[in-house]
Amino acid sequence: MKDKYTEFQNQTARFAKALGHPVRIQILEILAGQSCCYSGDLCEVLPIARSTLSQHLNELKDAGLIQGEVNPPKIKYCINRQNWEEARGLLDRLFNLYNSPEASCNALND
Repeated sequence: MKDKYTEFQNQTARFAKALGHPVRIQILEILAGQSCCYSGDLCEVLPIARSTLSQHLNELKDAGLIQGEVNPPKIKYCINRQNWEEARGLLDRLFNLYNSPEASCNALND
C-alpha cells in the first residue's frame, strides 16, 4: 500500500514529535550552545533521572536531531547539523504556508 502522506509531512512530523517535550527542547538548547556535550554533564544540569534523560536523548537521536559517540564510560552528544538544517527548513516551510493574517478566522473571535 502506498503511503498516504508526503515525504514532507512524514519528515516534518518526525521532527515535530522529537521536539514535543520541554526537556528535549532544553537538551537541544544546551547542545546548540556548545560544540558537544557529554550525557553525564546533562544529568548535572537537568533535574531528571539518568534513565529518563536517556529516553529523551534516544528520541532526539532517533529523529536525527542529535548524534552520539560512545567513549565508555561516557557518551558524547552533539547537534546533527545536517538534520538540524533540514528540520529548520521543513518547519519554516510549514509555518510559511500561512502567510496572510487577513485570511485568519476573525469570525471565531467575535
